Amino acid sequence: MSVATTAPPKTQATIIYPESDGKPTTETDKHRREMTAIIEALYAFFNDAPNVYVSGNLMLYHEEGNPSASVSPDVFVVKGISKKERRVYKLWEEGKAPDFALEITSCSTRLEDLGNKRALYAKLGVQEYFIYDPLEEYLTPRLQGYRLSGGEYEHLRADAAGRFHSNILNLDLQIVKGDLRLFNPRTGKYLLTPLEAQEAAAEVEHLREELRKLQR
Repeated sequence: MSVATTAPPKTQATIIYPESDGKPTTETDKHRREMTAIIEALYAFFNDAPNVYVSGNLMLYHEEGNPSASVSPDVFVVKGISKKERRVYKLWEEGKAPDFALEITSCSTRLEDLGNKRALYAKLGVQEYFIYDPLEEYLTPRLQGYRLSGGEYEHLRADAAGRFHSNILNLDLQIVKGDLRLFNPRTGKYLLTPLEAQEAAAEVEHLREELRKLQR
């Protein structure tokens, strides 16, 4: 006679929180290029800030014991935690939600970005939420910002130059020549993209080489 057995209940140690949701990470080359540029620019900007974590396209789990309760912001910034590299972001372990989140949206994600994600980010306490439509497919204006107030998001207004100010980043967000750029009002300059940073480093090295030649 066979005896029915019951699988032991899962403990917190045996619950798996996947590092991917199985969905494509980006929609187009432009989506991928702009997401990478923004993450890298923010990473460099906060490089010397010991307790500011910058990431993007990372699985964020917001309910302990429930791997289905997840979201993957395209770009996010958290203040007050270490910079250590993470495989996933578990809200109950980190102790706080991101302070800033940006979604680079498309036709296929627009309903989620404007609906479920916006509601979830407000519930989690994400102080600032920006949504950007790089291909101008449906969002007008193509860059929109929200700030949490009383548990609800309020629309931010752009200034005369079309810039949205982020209190969390202390930077401005602006569309420049069709791309989303981050502007530092303290220096009056835009943060460099990875390509611009590479070109600037090459130019510095070129000038140094020219100076060495003159000193020979």
